[in-house]
Amino acid sequence: MRQNRLMAFLRHNEQLMEKIRESLASVLPITAIVLAISVTVAPLTPGSMVLFLFGAILLVVGMGLFSLGVDMSMIPMGDGIGVQISRARRVGIPLVVCFVLGVVVTIAEPDLQVLAQQLPSVPNMTLILAVALGVGFFLVIAQVRMLLNIPLSYTLLFFYAVVFLLAFLAPEGMVPAAFDSGGVTTGPITVPFIMALGIGLAAVRSDKNSSSDSFGLIALCSIGPILAVMVLSLVMPGLDGAYSPVSIPEVSTTQQAAALFAHEIPAYIGEVAVALLPILVIFALFQLAFRRFRRRQLGRILVGLAYTYVGLVLFLVGVNVGFMPAGATIGASLASDGTQWLLIPVGALVGYFIVRAEPAVQVLARQVEEISNGSITQKAINLALSVGIALSVGLSMLRILTGISILWFLVPGYAAALVMTFFVPQMFTGVAFDSGGVASGPMTTTFLLPLAMGACEALGGNVLTDAFGIVALVAMTPLCTIQLLGLYGKLRARKAARELQAAFREELAGMENGVIYWEV
Repeated sequence: MRQNRLMAFLRHNEQLMEKIRESLASVLPITAIVLAISVTVAPLTPGSMVLFLFGAILLVVGMGLFSLGVDMSMIPMGDGIGVQISRARRVGIPLVVCFVLGVVVTIAEPDLQVLAQQLPSVPNMTLILAVALGVGFFLVIAQVRMLLNIPLSYTLLFFYAVVFLLAFLAPEGMVPAAFDSGGVTTGPITVPFIMALGIGLAAVRSDKNSSSDSFGLIALCSIGPILAVMVLSLVMPGLDGAYSPVSIPEVSTTQQAAALFAHEIPAYIGEVAVALLPILVIFALFQLAFRRFRRRQLGRILVGLAYTYVGLVLFLVGVNVGFMPAGATIGASLASDGTQWLLIPVGALVGYFIVRAEPAVQVLARQVEEISNGSITQKAINLALSVGIALSVGLSMLRILTGISILWFLVPGYAAALVMTFFVPQMFTGVAFDSGGVASGPMTTTFLLPLAMGACEALGGNVLTDAFGIVALVAMTPLCTIQLLGLYGKLRARKAARELQAAFREELAGMENGVIYWEV
């Protein structure tokens, strides 16, 4: 017994070291870029630099713990619940369960509190419940689509048509915040659980579309918050957006920096506990009802939840306390020193590397590689996402400099993405639209959004219409880049098939002429 526990401990320790090495490889590039920017075009104060470096260390450790915890707990939990409810004889039971799960998990999402703070004219609970109901409703829509075998492209086309119709009717100042809400709501708690739930729901099927239908739940769930915020803006005419300027703490010593992090940790300990508790309660009720997991599996899941909890606390403290002031300072510095146009290339460069530090992105990339049996590699997904986010941040900086309405980018961008859904394999469509919600996570809201807000304030622009919307663009561009990756793969496969057919015909013609070709 002791030997088994020792082996399990050593195995977990080895896996943890591997995850931390992966997170170091993800965080190190963006850390190096920020350091390079700070000593060249946008100098940081010593206090902001110390906070940033402390935050980077917490990011590496927190992301490693979180990734290991998700693999051990969130994914098995979501997968098990998905498989079990798919076997229910009555169709209504899985739909009710999906709705409740969507609502509860969304209420538990820490990033939703940030959205509520941005819209003070609506009571926090009103907004949170509206968004949560939107996610729950669209999780049901996703389940119905899978049951009726409706192509994802048709579903997305219909609901995004509704979204853009409402976008032209909603107040202009609310449109960027509404689209931002779609990306913010699908955060580090929601994404792994819903992804695993989708895999479980599709696992009991044996048809050719079962693997493709494993993806697309996050894509549809991202639509719910957008519609919820827009509907609120129409039924509550007094609704307006607001924002809180990023406060940059004055820190002069490393001791003060450490004290600041220590002061903030208790708040995030409570916040993450509140976020994970509903999922834990649902899982406990599920286990009592179905007894799906054995004792050893339960122990592994509980250990994984502990890793997830500690990792997410460290990660959120690192990005909120360490990265947010650095982003705001760099944005303001670039915009106020006659180097405004450097915002575009610097923003694109930061965007290219920062997406790899999103914890849920690594979860998505691993899941895609496993479900596709290696045909879609993690490297390919990461490259497509990096290119997409670089483009989106560059466009966001262009909006800040010019004041162009976000709809001039969102309408053609989503139109192109939706048209491509009819030409690429269905799996790539699901992965692409899922990745939009996954890419716009904590790193986007705590570094890229402050970067945009700092630049916009320095230029004297309208923060609500110009800076907000960066999350929406980050959620949009991967839809195009990943589908382009799928289209490239499809065209390559067709070319290889044509070449093979041509070689076969040539060999057949040679045989008919009595000529035999021997290849040495």
